Amino acid sequence: MTAAIREQAAQAVRELCDAAGLRPGQIVVVGCSTSEVRGGRIGTDSAPEDGRELAETVLAELSARGLYLAAQCCEHLNRCLIVERAAVPDLEPVNVVPQPKAGGSFATAAYGLMKNPVAVERIRADAGLDIGGTLIGMHLREVAVPVRLTLERIGAAIVLAARTRPRFIGGSRAAYDDRLL
Repeated sequence: MTAAIREQAAQAVRELCDAAGLRPGQIVVVGCSTSEVRGGRIGTDSAPEDGRELAETVLAELSARGLYLAAQCCEHLNRCLIVERAAVPDLEPVNVVPQPKAGGSFATAAYGLMKNPVAVERIRADAGLDIGGTLIGMHLREVAVPVRLTLERIGAAIVLAARTRPRFIGGSRAAYDDRLL
């Protein structure tokens, strides 16, 4: 993996965190296809070494801000998530250890890098990055809002980002807190 790809991943995380106004203790879901980053089709060219480098980069950026990573596994594990147990003390874990071809290289690496990893079936993350069409939307809080990053790709993979905001209630007479938009 090139230094440019690692820097693209770090930049995407920084931009998302800044745009979302994330606070320490919040969770960012990241789905990452190393196949797509390498220019292949999702699920066809899993690269454990690239998964490790990307997971290290993302974890470093999030940890520096006091945020938790929820690494989304691939469809073969029903898109379950790998997260630090401290981030989800009230969620019931599931018993699975991700592997490059059953979980994905990124989630497998995250599992190996975390202090006390646990797999959970679902989460409601505060923001997310989708690197290569991994479909993270099911793990975001309502209401998800697109975040336009300055870069459109990490390596060859399309990258999309989202933050969340509270629902609006009250109709036309209501006033809203601009800090929560």
